[in-house]
Amino acid sequence: MLLALTGATGFIGQHLLRELPKRGFRLRVLLRRPASVPMSCASAVIGDLARPRNMSAALEGVDAVIHSAGYTSGMSGVPEDDYRLLNTQATISLARAAQRAGAKRFVFLSSIRAQSGPAAETVLTEDDDPKPTDAYGRSKLAAESGLAELDLDWVSLRAALVYGPGVKGSIALLMRLARSPFPLPLRSVGIRRSLLALENLSTAIEVVLRAAGPLRRPFIAADIEALTVAEMIAAMRQGLGRRPNLFPLSPVLLGTLLRVTGREDMYRRLSGSLVADPSALIGLGWTPPLTTAVGLRALMRVSSASEDGEV
Repeated sequence: MLLALTGATGFIGQHLLRELPKRGFRLRVLLRRPASVPMSCASAVIGDLARPRNMSAALEGVDAVIHSAGYTSGMSGVPEDDYRLLNTQATISLARAAQRAGAKRFVFLSSIRAQSGPAAETVLTEDDDPKPTDAYGRSKLAAESGLAELDLDWVSLRAALVYGPGVKGSIALLMRLARSPFPLPLRSVGIRRSLLALENLSTAIEVVLRAAGPLRRPFIAADIEALTVAEMIAAMRQGLGRRPNLFPLSPVLLGTLLRVTGREDMYRRLSGSLVADPSALIGLGWTPPLTTAVGLRALMRVSSASEDGEV
């Protein structure tokens, strides 16, 4: 199966570039600017998703498209119009080109933020009415709506927060906390967050690529069990060969402490649960190989070895 991949230079795309050939796929990478062609690619095409002219020729002969390019959540200074241009309009234009080229399936890497805001009071499923709360989530949901109007078999993976080597943002912040030598007052933080390991994401993509029959729907993609922040830190420190070293502190007092010390951003990240249910994807045949605890332990071992110059 020949796949066209966008976003190959990004955090997720680089992983897919390494992993998908191991699973028997050939890759044609769609690059925004000239670059060295990775050895694992069958070919590469230069183009601009924001101006997708003649993209049908670039997609000629591909069996499926994996679209991972786009602006990510929380990118500084990105206005809503830009999210709409790249995450919505460019996605729909690329899908139209895939349809003209005869691709059998279009796999769109969406986000759980197309389903809800940064926190949710109930466990999220695809049956819930989507309620994105920011420009990023709205742009992803609008892209899904556009795909649904095309005569093309498509699937959207509403991915929870993805983690793996090279991750940034919230997970990188937790990694820094886990590496610190100090006890942390996080044992009483009871919120749970769904995450998604890079390895689990690549297996989810393989499942939807190989699934029989038309899909034409979104699937939530998340590790099976959501963890508390304390459980995440404990797993990370175990990956470093250390004890969790966590102690309880009233969540109200912890929130006050973070706010008065200028850690408002950290407080927001610790103040709401976001649990997503991947049962529909599991019903399609997905068996995620990693639990979140195992994945976080492995992440810390790899990152520690990398910092020591071992990899």
